[in-house]
Amino acid sequence: MIQQNLVWHPPAITKVDRQKLNKHKSCALWFTGFSGSGKSTLANQLDCELYSLGVKSYVLDGDNVRKGLNNDLGFSPEDRVENIRRVGELAKLFVDSGQIVITAFISPYRKDRNQVRSNFEQEEFMEIFIECPLDVCVSRDPKGLYQKARNNEIRDFTGIDSPYEPPVNPDLTINTEEYTVKDAVQTIVTHLRNKGIIDI
Repeated sequence: MIQQNLVWHPPAITKVDRQKLNKHKSCALWFTGFSGSGKSTLANQLDCELYSLGVKSYVLDGDNVRKGLNNDLGFSPEDRVENIRRVGELAKLFVDSGQIVITAFISPYRKDRNQVRSNFEQEEFMEIFIECPLDVCVSRDPKGLYQKARNNEIRDFTGIDSPYEPPVNPDLTINTEEYTVKDAVQTIVTHLRNKGIIDI
């Protein structure tokens, strides 16, 4: 009923206007993968590289967003769906503002990632699979979360007692067991150039 009373207000400054001002196109780079795969590390190093090139970018990190916008959500399947829905809407606002937004979320369900993709124009959403074997992620365990999950201190933890559905056809796959962070960043920057998002 509430939706019936809402009227979309078109912006005076369009996404294309903002892209022209920024001198590059905008898009969402959606990092998905297990906890410990390297999503946040890679997202922030990519952000630094884009900043050095004069590209407007911003990182939405899973833990950071859950400390604020999504602090009312847990890790049940239903809450995970809502978490990704909200982040998808937030990412779209960043793309509309003419920026490259880098999201670092486990986002374990294909259906949710595909739903987010459907909200973007074709070239404005890139699903990037941060691939790393689960046993390697467990051995890294940078936040001690896998150990807590195995001790039953955390429930519904992806890879332990909650599933992860890897992308079937990601736009890009980065295997962090094989790539250095520097090489991974350069691979993504090259991909952005090849797609015509940036020309720097």
